[in-house]
Amino acid sequence: MDAPPLAPLLSADRIQRRVRELAADIEASTPPEVTIHLVGMLAGGFIFLADLARAFDRPVTIDFARGASYGDGKTSSGDFTLTLEPRKLGGKHVLIVEDIVDTGITLRALRGRLLAQHPRWLRTVCLLDKPSRRQCRVPVDYVGFTIDDVFVVGYGLDHAENYRHLPYIAAAP
Repeated sequence: MDAPPLAPLLSADRIQRRVRELAADIEASTPPEVTIHLVGMLAGGFIFLADLARAFDRPVTIDFARGASYGDGKTSSGDFTLTLEPRKLGGKHVLIVEDIVDTGITLRALRGRLLAQHPRWLRTVCLLDKPSRRQCRVPVDYVGFTIDDVFVVGYGLDHAENYRHLPYIAAAP
């Protein structure tokens, strides 16, 4: 028997509206001749990246990074491992696309690695921001939603690889 559906904290419609708004805000703050190079964090950010890329009115290029600090738990281990890193970012206008900024450990480590490649600029957009959990200062240029300290799933976010398929965001069971 399947588990009952989870109650949405953020509906699919509300998420899609906000993704379109984020794309418009990013484009408004970026000269029109600039190609934005999106670097999506796998695996949780892949749905957000896809929707955001389609919401732009300009062509964008896409790459991925993969790292982790959670494992199968609901809290960060504090250790970050980068297992896939984008290459050839020198001179590019790079936008890190994060599903959620929690402790800031993952984003801080990724920013350091990407800055070492000398992009023209490096900005960050996140769908969800949990500032109450921050363990280190890290810049986030564009925020979809600020949320309380609750572990969330759906819209690409998982708990032990489950719930990524949900079109909305809910509190983890």
